[in-house]
Amino acid sequence: MTYSDTTLVIPTLNEKHTLPLLMRRVLGEYPGLQILIVDDGSTDGTTEEAEKFYSSGRVEIINRKRLKKKPGLTASVIDGIMASKTQFVIVMDADMQHPHEKIREIHVKLARGSKLVVAVRETVIKWPFYRKVISKSLSAMGYLVLFARGKKLVSDIFSGFFGADRKTAANIISKNRRRFVGEGYKVLFDLLKCIDARDEIEISEVKYHFGNRKFGESKAGARQVVALLRSYVT
Repeated sequence: MTYSDTTLVIPTLNEKHTLPLLMRRVLGEYPGLQILIVDDGSTDGTTEEAEKFYSSGRVEIINRKRLKKKPGLTASVIDGIMASKTQFVIVMDADMQHPHEKIREIHVKLARGSKLVVAVRETVIKWPFYRKVISKSLSAMGYLVLFARGKKLVSDIFSGFFGADRKTAANIISKNRRRFVGEGYKVLFDLLKCIDARDEIEISEVKYHFGNRKFGESKAGARQVVALLRSYVT
């Protein structure tokens, strides 16, 4: 099987240690898969590590800092989706918490007609109690927002690991660009809130185990939480 119809969009920010591991695995296991790394201003040599894979002919890099773009995870993902040229896009983090083995399952569902495929965190390993409380509270608020607006729901509205039909995702973004909070970190939520419930957009799910971060630390902080709250009202 070839994956030349798919671009893997990887937003990065100081992922020097894990990005090469992920790159070697996906390049080796998914023939033809295109990889678009969207770096949001790394200072640890992440882009230099990414450039080592240019020789594969399947890797491109968008350096947002060099382009003088306003930083933000959601903005990075949007840039990646809009710059992709393949039929499908799959978005995943570079920190190895999203299992690359699930790319295959997501691709299968996209190829069978799903317009959006969400990787749902079935288990979360060793999260601190305070983080679980914050996550569950924000998630409950997000579900209420989507439900009140009559939007389609999925089992994990905050997943950072998902696939989409590129044209479908690009159309949603283009028509609702001001509703996406660029400095936020829950782009899937922004996508879901912008999908008209009357549209025939098939959404499916795959389950996965959310792994531990071996290097670096989470980029989510107070600023990102404020951005998420803004997403609830836009």
